[in-house]
Amino acid sequence: MSLAMRGALADCAPSTGTIACTGSRTRRVGRYERVARCDGGSNASRAKTRSRAIADGSLLASPKSTRRRPEDIVNGEVSGYEVEQRALEACAARQLANVMAPKISVPSETLDTAYERCREVTAEYAKTFYLGTKLMTPEKQRAIWAIYVWCRRTDELVDGPNASHITPEALDRWEERLEGIFEGRPVDVIDATLCDTLARFPVDIQPFRDMIDGMRMDLVKPRYETFDELYEYCYRVAGTVGLMSMPIMGCDENFTGDVKKVYKAALALGLANQLTNILRDVGEDARERNRIYVPLEDLKKFGISEQEVLRGMFSPTTGKVDDRWVAFMKFQIDRARKVFKDAEDGVNCLHKDARWPVWSALDVYRSILDAIEANGYDNFTQRAYVPKVDKFLMLPQSYIKAQEARTS
Repeated sequence: MSLAMRGALADCAPSTGTIACTGSRTRRVGRYERVARCDGGSNASRAKTRSRAIADGSLLASPKSTRRRPEDIVNGEVSGYEVEQRALEACAARQLANVMAPKISVPSETLDTAYERCREVTAEYAKTFYLGTKLMTPEKQRAIWAIYVWCRRTDELVDGPNASHITPEALDRWEERLEGIFEGRPVDVIDATLCDTLARFPVDIQPFRDMIDGMRMDLVKPRYETFDELYEYCYRVAGTVGLMSMPIMGCDENFTGDVKKVYKAALALGLANQLTNILRDVGEDARERNRIYVPLEDLKKFGISEQEVLRGMFSPTTGKVDDRWVAFMKFQIDRARKVFKDAEDGVNCLHKDARWPVWSALDVYRSILDAIEANGYDNFTQRAYVPKVDKFLMLPQSYIKAQEARTS
């Protein structure tokens, strides 16, 4: 599932080669001069590229070195909580030291066009997330869009239409490409937007590495026995987004407390969002990917088997959702709501221009849980969502919540 990003990435598939950045012009070096249009393109070209694999020559080549094997991550001795804490420490230290990546020299019109493509992708595939970004300052908007598109491209490696062609070696190459981005060596103009973001905000590489490890987990692990196992996965594919975004949001200018507290709240929001994604997409994940993300030990407590989840749980006599599934879903929704509550603790510590966007995204995403309930807990045949009008009606209340800053 990984952020619940489905479908193809349209015109932003990774390309081979590198962008040679000179002060006056940008040229492509490599076999494929243009595998991805980032200027929008025609409707016909967009339709064509939507079906194209994200895995091109740059990922099919042998990696320079062997990285972590998927099995080693799944069977590692380090817990997900420890992995998360390690990344939190690294991100907080970098933000406090205000360390940015090296600047790249790319024509502003090239970057503007690439950022616009990032905006389009975010708007099309992450509507709730995009709504929150529209309440940010222009610079923060662009930075968040660049991060989102990198995350989406990463997710498409294992959940896209050509995921069957992705190998552990392809993920090794993707991680090498990530390192190049942090060193100011983008492969294409979409990479360049992330390079530009990293040169403006003190974002650490560790959560990006951890997200790639989450994709490695998806290659070999379609089930999670316990919530602790699921927690690690949720951190890697969603909590990481909170760590990536936190330096862009920034803390309130009068904040004197421990920045790690704010990072922990960001992690909680990522966890809450991913738990919500999992509950919303139970049917889709089971039907299309043979994946069950909800903890198997929880299913057993409610007397539910894996096969029943894969088939869909409906009463053979009434056609209604099975009572066991209703009770199970109530338990899962209650857990997710508690995590959303934990996330609230840090929102008002953020900079004033980030509080309203984050509150808005939190409130809207939490409402997906209400929509699951409104659907009678049928997440096998119905996809819960929040109508656009309801999203806009939530904005005033989110704005009110965002007004009072927390400075410690």
